[in-house]
Amino acid sequence: MPVVCLGLSHHTAPVDVRERHAFPASRMAEALTALRDYPSVVEAAMLQTCGRLEIYAELEEYEAGIEQLKAFLANFRHGATGYDLESYLYTLLGRDAVHHLMRVCTGLDSMLIGEAEILGQVKDAYVQAHHANAIGSTLHRLFRDALNAGKTARTRTRIGDESTSIATAAIDLATTRLGSLHDASVLVIGTGKMGRTAARRLRSAGAKRLILTNRTMQRAQELIAEIGFGDAIEMPHLPDALAAADVVVTSTGSSEFVVEPDTVRAAMSRRPERPLFIVDIAVPRDVDPDVGQIDNVTLIDVDGLKTVVDEKLEVRREAIPHVEAIIADYVENFARWYRSRAAVPVIASLTQKAEAIREGEIEKLLARLPDLSEREKQLIVGSSMTIVSKLLHSAITRMRDKAERNQSEAIEHARVLDDLFELNVVADGDE
Repeated sequence: MPVVCLGLSHHTAPVDVRERHAFPASRMAEALTALRDYPSVVEAAMLQTCGRLEIYAELEEYEAGIEQLKAFLANFRHGATGYDLESYLYTLLGRDAVHHLMRVCTGLDSMLIGEAEILGQVKDAYVQAHHANAIGSTLHRLFRDALNAGKTARTRTRIGDESTSIATAAIDLATTRLGSLHDASVLVIGTGKMGRTAARRLRSAGAKRLILTNRTMQRAQELIAEIGFGDAIEMPHLPDALAAADVVVTSTGSSEFVVEPDTVRAAMSRRPERPLFIVDIAVPRDVDPDVGQIDNVTLIDVDGLKTVVDEKLEVRREAIPHVEAIIADYVENFARWYRSRAAVPVIASLTQKAEAIREGEIEKLLARLPDLSEREKQLIVGSSMTIVSKLLHSAITRMRDKAERNQSEAIEHARVLDDLFELNVVADGDE
């Protein structure tokens, strides 16, 4: 299977490396187009979350294709990095790549086991690749099967029990640090999926006050109206909001720092005795790491959240063997489908040729029998279709079965059929 996955994730790269290789949503279509133009890349999709950047691709040739994917990551948008990118990368081939995407979709490979957001993120990656015309039949089938595996795992197992996500983990950590949010003012920066989840969680957690800010004021106001809680402010008033807040949760799509050290120092000078707890769940990060050096300020990034929820995920861990069994079934089904593709061109060509012959002969027959009724004509046409279908059924069925079990033998059978029926669809170099 020349399907591959090349990527880096929270398993292999810290957040400061992952953010260097994050693609702004506004440039994802451009990136996919550039990726698809590499000569060995047949199809490609990119999955980007706070914990990973992965390229899934079908390659014309493995070694050349992998080098082209690495060149894309090293060169597109990022330039020199000052570190050895390959030391953070992993490469998965064939069945391993398929199995990995299934694990990603079911939440087994997430920072927080079983997180709910990953299904939506994988679906977004598929939709973006589809809109960029970067995927074909192979990745379409792979992503569809992976998404179905994720849904099945959540339906049949307890992998999604105990509602926990990156955003809710941020609120839980803040609650743990403060003891309670009932007397706390919480600032949420950003109204994307993470920000919206955090805002809803804050209300259920009983926060005294929610302050919400976003570059688009209308979106902030709409979220406040939706949850019926909090105050929306414009981004230029961020210093005032920081001065009023006890907790900050930030998750924007900005490629630059949103919270700078000078801004935080100015805010802290107005409330020197009150500590400020900041949780930055954005990748690229929203908060300059130097903010964590300011007196009375605690800064946690997305990689620091994992330990917060470990003790809450025991139920999910118990579900892992059941999820792995579901994954194994989906991987095997995809593998059978992938192997069966060797038979598709010959089957399609054989069917089309038989149908063309049938139509031609029936037309000539009906032309010689002009007095037939419409009912009689329909019976003749129906009988001819049944005859052709029955003649081809055994050959087509055996061809598909053989392709699923043994691709090399299926190709040999395809060559025989191609030669006998003069289909001319199997190239001499096909293997």
